[in-house]
Amino acid sequence: MFNRVVKAIPNLFTIGNLLCGLLSITFNMSGFIEIASVLIFLSAVFDLLDGRIARSLKVNSALGVQLDSLADIVSFGVAPALLFHSIAAPSILTSLAFILFPIMGALRLARFNVKPTIGYFKGLPIPAAGLPLAGMGFFFYSNAWVTLLLAILMVSPIRVKKL
Repeated sequence: MFNRVVKAIPNLFTIGNLLCGLLSITFNMSGFIEIASVLIFLSAVFDLLDGRIARSLKVNSALGVQLDSLADIVSFGVAPALLFHSIAAPSILTSLAFILFPIMGALRLARFNVKPTIGYFKGLPIPAAGLPLAGMGFFFYSNAWVTLLLAILMVSPIRVKKL
């Protein structure tokens, strides 16, 4: 029984990440942009802790990896894109950035799940792309070019050292 509880702890943090992403979307839809932005940052705290806790408890699992990716696409892909879209002036460029950001994030996560790297990430990690959008959203600033650049960096061949 104790082992089952210990194995579930990292996944509870991942669920916390997902819950914050979903709440961010909900608050954004209700017009509470600052709270939506803060919830994305809180998602990052849960995302940072879930992996570290899993490694320290030695309870890494394939389920945990997949659950983490699903939570990340919501918290750092969809929620920041919706935040950007809520405050950006309507245009073709805004629509393109809004659509491409979560798509590139999903591609980046799928690529990592299929072919993980050791010591570095290939492409900008999705939290590192979603957090600047959350920060911009907190200050009611949007820039389609920055959003597009972050989307492209997620699927680029650049190497980013793991923390």
